[in-house]
Amino acid sequence: MQLGIEGRRAVVTGASSGLGLATAKALVAEGVRVVIVSRDADKLARATSEFPDGSNVDVLVADVSDPDQVTTMIDRARSILGGLDILVANAGGPPPGTFSSTSFDAYESALRLNLLSTVAMCRAAVPIMMESGWGRIVAITSTSVREPIEHLILSNTARAGVTGFLKTLAREIAGHGITVNTLQPGLHMTGRLSALYPDPQALATTIPAGMVGDPDDFGRVAAFVCSEHARFMTGVSIPLDGGALRGLQ
Repeated sequence: MQLGIEGRRAVVTGASSGLGLATAKALVAEGVRVVIVSRDADKLARATSEFPDGSNVDVLVADVSDPDQVTTMIDRARSILGGLDILVANAGGPPPGTFSSTSFDAYESALRLNLLSTVAMCRAAVPIMMESGWGRIVAITSTSVREPIEHLILSNTARAGVTGFLKTLAREIAGHGITVNTLQPGLHMTGRLSALYPDPQALATTIPAGMVGDPDDFGRVAAFVCSEHARFMTGVSIPLDGGALRGLQ
């Protein structure tokens, strides 16, 4: 299937590894020119080797938890790309913890990383998309928005907040040809999963599909949500979890 986005211009944050990198690779495979963003220059440099030679990929170093850096990053990306059509908002998760083990101050940094970063990116990117009358915003959150995950109280809290923000934004800007959606990954074979669990492959027994998710599969779904075919889909949150969630919504 041709997704109809060849020649479009995208920014993908948190793209030096994991689901962000997989999404960037899927967009490049569809002919999209992509700027990948991370706060780690060395990891970004290594990530570029994941793309075929001659791919339309540029890199920017930025910490998305800093609103000033976000504004500068979007401006620079627009200059590099000659515009901006697609924003994939993604950031690493905050540290694990429970209510009793997590200090009050830790919530502020978690909200900056997983909520306010997306707000800042949208404030910078949406006016650019409005100018052209076309845009796709996709945020990578977590199934914890639907079913909070034990020992991840900071992530549960911040990602629920950004989901509410994006649902509101989706309704406000739908008439401008811009869609806003969130993808809610379950367990995928990423570095973060390996950091949280000593034997991530063993988690396959807890998933009805019988396997841990493949980041490349996730990336291809993300690319479809950015596609021309998905122009009537906005304000939705899509779980990608192999059937692990038990709820009806």
